Formats: sequence, structure tokens, C-alpha cells
Amino acid sequence: MISKYPKVKDCSLIGEYPALVKSGGGYVWDEVLEYRVWCHPENGAPDIENGDDYYYFFKTYEEALQFSEGNLGTELPVALILQEEYIDEPEPGKYIHVKAQRLTEWPVEFLSRPKKKCQTIPNFLSPNAPSNRLEILRGQA
Repeated sequence: MISKYPKVKDCSLIGEYPALVKSGGGYVWDEVLEYRVWCHPENGAPDIENGDDYYYFFKTYEEALQFSEGNLGTELPVALILQEEYIDEPEPGKYIHVKAQRLTEWPVEFLSRPKKKCQTIPNFLSPNAPSNRLEILRGQA
């Protein structure tokens, strides 16, 4: 079965990443590390962590979605991604190239953007970038 979302970088590392990571942002992605489904006891998920939220990890989006749809108190799947470098936007329209690695959870829909290439960020920040810079991230410019 062909997935509509990318494969994880290394199946042997699934479940080894920290639970607490950034959420969203950065505009670009380098690797998908795992897919996660967060569970909330206050919404009907089993209370196995003394009332705290918890997650299950999966190697494919489809496995995560099947789990999410079949269990109470769960969110839709998110992707844990690796960003080797990323674009910060501290205020609307002001972009900064951050040359640091980070892990962040993204809505899987963001993975419809092409994987970052070596020129993605320089092209995005270029004074010659199209007025809609997102075209670069979407692979349309």
C-alpha cells in the first residue's frame, strides 16, 4: 500500500524521541521521525498516566489514523519531524533563517509541501522571491 505521506526516517528509532517537542512552525521539513496520536483521558481515552495526556507512536500515517479513528479521546495523527534548519517568523512578514536542529510536531497536511532542498530557505528569503513566498515551499516557484 502506498502512503500519501512520507515514510519515517528510521523505523528502529520510533518511540525513542522525546515526548515534549516544539509544535508547528518552521515552514520546512527534512525528515519524518514518527507519526503520533495523542490521547486525552478527559475526553474518554483510558487513564493510564494518572490523568495526564499521552501518545502512541506509529511508523505510518495510515496506522496512526486507524488507531485514532478506533479509539475514544484521541486526536488526529500528527507527524514528528526533524528540521535541520528552519524559518522563524517572529512577527508577520519578518523571516529569520535559523541554523539549528529541532524536533517539532506538525499537522500531517503540512507534509504535502516538498521536503526541504539546499536552496529552499535561501530562495524563500531572497529579495527576488515571489510576492507569495509560500509558492517556494509548495514547490511552485
